[in-house]
Amino acid sequence: MTVPKTGGIGRIGPTAPRRPRWSGQAPVVAVVALGGGTGAAARYAASLWWPTRTGGFPWTTLGINVLGCAVIGVFMVVITEVWAAHRLVRPFFGTGVLGGFTTFSTYAVDSRSLFADGQVHTGLAYLAATPLAALTAVWLAAWATRRVLKWRQS
Repeated sequence: MTVPKTGGIGRIGPTAPRRPRWSGQAPVVAVVALGGGTGAAARYAASLWWPTRTGGFPWTTLGINVLGCAVIGVFMVVITEVWAAHRLVRPFFGTGVLGGFTTFSTYAVDSRSLFADGQVHTGLAYLAATPLAALTAVWLAAWATRRVLKWRQS
């Protein structure tokens, strides 16, 4: 027979796990919000600079998503294998800036619009091309970054 664990003087039962204090998470939330706003503003600027015509293939959204994924491939290699960064760099840039810049929600809306406009083949091509190109961009960027870093070290 086991003896119940005490949760302190006079209490029986397991103690509740401590929740992290909000004050410890506030800087992370703040830098993610700041980075997200920055990334979203950059994405909006790109859509103004390179607008997609109504009913056309959403090249801007595809380009933004591929570029953002390539940058995250480089960033993750640098931040995990090369540079010991401050604890807020990754949430600010990786989650905030790049999360706000890439726009997979617009990818879904663009796909739906293509299907609603009767452009089934274009919609299917776009549905397949975006994740394929984004994953390829991450992989190629990470691979190329490692190659460049290895070349520079030798």
